[in-house]
Amino acid sequence: MILRTFGWSFGITAAALIGALILGGPTAFVLVAVLSILEISLSFDNAVINAKILDRMSEFWQKMFLTVGILIAVFGMRLVFPLLLVALTAHLGPVETLDLAINDPDTYSHHLEEAHPAIASFGGMFLFLLFLDFVFEDREHTWLSWIERPLARIGALDQLSVVVALGTLIAAAEFLASDPGTVMIAGGLGIVTYLLVNGLGNLFEQSGLAQAGIDEEEGAGGVVATGGPSSAVKATGKAAFFLFLYLEVLDASFSFDGVVGAFAITSDIFIIMVGLGVGAMYIRSITVYLVRRGTLNEYVYLEHGAHWAIGALAVIMLITINPDLHISEIVTGLIGVVFIGAAVTSSVIRNRRIPEEQREKLHA
Repeated sequence: MILRTFGWSFGITAAALIGALILGGPTAFVLVAVLSILEISLSFDNAVINAKILDRMSEFWQKMFLTVGILIAVFGMRLVFPLLLVALTAHLGPVETLDLAINDPDTYSHHLEEAHPAIASFGGMFLFLLFLDFVFEDREHTWLSWIERPLARIGALDQLSVVVALGTLIAAAEFLASDPGTVMIAGGLGIVTYLLVNGLGNLFEQSGLAQAGIDEEEGAGGVVATGGPSSAVKATGKAAFFLFLYLEVLDASFSFDGVVGAFAITSDIFIIMVGLGVGAMYIRSITVYLVRRGTLNEYVYLEHGAHWAIGALAVIMLITINPDLHISEIVTGLIGVVFIGAAVTSSVIRNRRIPEEQREKLHA
């Protein structure tokens, strides 16, 4: 199963490293390897969230996520999107921006750093809403019960997550931003994007389930209490398309810090694209592995740990709206690793306390 799931990742890694060694020498080889590790460490929690969503999609759309999705992730988010950001913020044409990135990477990097407050505001608010929607929802299992249960109780207030997100955005723009207007617009777009894509996905998913004659509140064999279909029901058509869009925007939000942070390692945009692209491929392979192994059902707190890591990442992104408050990508990656590791450990301890037969009934 490892080879079947990670085969493409292993092959692309070998091709990328060999190509870097031939074209750029040992330095390029090392840079690609370091950037790949950076991307994986920063985005492992992304794989956990992706797996939760991917499990709701049909086999066709799962393949789309692994084929078309990876092209969007590598070329779109790791190469084209930074170029567009620099072009917009520096008021340059596409050709001028590409020429700048190739021939004057230091200036290109500087322009990208200038766009960081808008990037951090958009991505931070998108991820923050994802985190809030999770912690404000009442769930069967709680991990950090001392805080998750009170949050779930106050989450009964309709649209509380949006209210909290908007309040946080206003505070960040007021106290952290040198250009509050830009931060407010970018953050507002992040909120609107999350609400629109997530809302359309849920709308078409529920419509598809209704056409199939499946009650949203059904349990095993139908739809789980949290609103997503179980393994017996997969989203197709428009529902799966908007879930696919949601996954791509989610990946984009996670990739922002990696793209910007990569310039601290190298200013060569092609090495950055290759290194981060290899890492993105592994994230997708890990996502598929989690789905096929049913890991989220076995380790019930893993999803909780991933969302708390996302919440921490969102807060870090919002803090770095202030250019004087830089936080190392190493710290960002370690926070995610700590939350994921703690959640897995808690899940293992829980599983040892509960007999296997009882666990099977709980997940049936």
